[in-house]
Formats: sequence, structure tokens, C-alpha cells
Amino acid sequence: MLNLLLTRHGNAAPPEVMLGGRLDPALTEAGRQEAEALAARLDGVRIDRIIASPMARALETAQVIARGRPIEIDERLREQHYGGWEGLTHKEIEARDPELRARWEADPSTTHAPGGECGNDIAARARAFLVDLLAAELGGQAGEASETAPHRPPDPGGSRGPVSEQRAENEGERRVLVVAHGTLGRILISVAMGSPIRDYRRRFIVDRAALTVLRYESGDGPDGAQLVLANDVAHLRSPGEAPWG
Repeated sequence: MLNLLLTRHGNAAPPEVMLGGRLDPALTEAGRQEAEALAARLDGVRIDRIIASPMARALETAQVIARGRPIEIDERLREQHYGGWEGLTHKEIEARDPELRARWEADPSTTHAPGGECGNDIAARARAFLVDLLAAELGGQAGEASETAPHRPPDPGGSRGPVSEQRAENEGERRVLVVAHGTLGRILISVAMGSPIRDYRRRFIVDRAALTVLRYESGDGPDGAQLVLANDVAHLRSPGEAPWG
């Protein structure tokens, strides 16, 4: 079993600014506090590998969580390249390219930002990353499902409940933390859940420093994940506040 823990970097820019794969700011103080809150949430939880986007905001978030543990860098986890839209506010984009922006809103999977990538480009990167990760962690044919692989046991609709570290070790459970970006994260979840890429902005939310967990069993392909935890931001909320955005 592989539990893939997915998070987005902490705050690095005002929310109204399009921040993509070409711009590389560091975390703000607020962003570092968000990363610290997630680090505290995961304190004491065994994590076997930490893999991060090479971009400063993601790598710094990973370093806060890692507390000195090794971090692997994977170029495929970079944020989407938004080309000429990067650094602009959403209002500026709509004023500059209203027709293109409307097409992008309707189908971001096939519509390229000016001089940049489309959602399907990111999905190809995300799928390749998942294929290699599954092959490394669970074996099999490069992470692709096998017809001879054992089927997932019947699921009663609940989790396993609290699992001791000893039980997790005995069961061969692996845990990999991936620290990436908003769009990359939403598209990676779309790939993992077999959801149409064109719907990633409508279907999934990935807040800064949120925690999402995807579970793969031996024999699962990259689109065979179970969703265990989705966009959990309880560690970023005060007592009495709703644990969602």
C-alpha cells in the first residue's frame, strides 16, 4: 500500500495574482507560518520520502516540513507555465485577453495560456510522475495496473481507523509526501481519480498547505487511487472555526 500525501506550498503572492511556473518567489511570512502549521500536524507521522517541486516556494515548504530530512526534487512537479499571464491580476488578464480567457475558463485542458501550457500538458507530467512513483514504491510494470494483480478487497465504505506504526510497517505501508502547487495538485488529483482534466478547476480545491491523501494498492495504475483525505486545512484554523475554506 502507498499513501501519497499531497500538499501545496504556503503563501507566496497575493491571491489575485496569477503565479505560475515561470515566476519563482519565496514564501511570505504568512506562507512560512502555514508550512509550520502543516509540519506540526505531521510531527511524529512516519514519512518515507519527501518529493518537491524545484520552485522556491514549494521547496521551502518542503524544508519546513522535513525538519532536516532528505528532500528529492522532481521537475515534473513544477507549476503550470502560464506564459504571458504570469504576474498579472485576474482582472488584468480578463481585460487583455477576454476571448482567450473565456475559452480557458470553459476548457483549461486544451486551451493554452499565451506562450504557456494547457492542462493536458500538466496531466502528462503528473501521470508520468505517478507511474514512476508507483513502480518504485509498489513494483509492477511501471505502475500500470496488471490483469494478474490481486483485486482490491471489498471496501465497507470506511477507513481502516487508527493504525499503529507497527501495523503499518508489518503491512508494508509506504508514505510519500509530495509538495507542489495549486494547479499541478488539482490536475494530479484528477489523473489519480480518473476525472476529466477539463473539470479540474470545477471538481477539486487545493488550498495552500492543505493536506490531501491518495491511497494506492499493489496493482493499481496511476488513475486507480482512493481518496482518503481531501484538502484538509484543520491545522490552519482556530478552535471553533469550520475546518474547511
